[in-house]
Amino acid sequence: MTERQVLPDVDLESDDVRDSQGRWITDEYAQAAAVHALASAGPGRPSLTGTKATSPQVTFRVTPELRARVAAEAERQGRRISVARDALERHLAS
Repeated sequence: MTERQVLPDVDLESDDVRDSQGRWITDEYAQAAAVHALASAGPGRPSLTGTKATSPQVTFRVTPELRARVAAEAERQGRRISVARDALERHLAS
């Protein structure tokens, strides 16, 4: 997974904080940026079909040990547990 860095809080009224364009970030700027980011974000993850259609889901049960192995492999690859989808595709292709 992507590693995120937690930065210390800043006081936008007294600290000189700038964006990548060199513009001063104020409380109003930060609020507008948050509204824009939320408006731009679509619901959920992108479809696997390449269209706006919802991707079908398959649900099945596994042992706790297999679930742990899949989670460990996903972590090792820096991915989500969707590595299971890749494994299923490889199995069916063989």
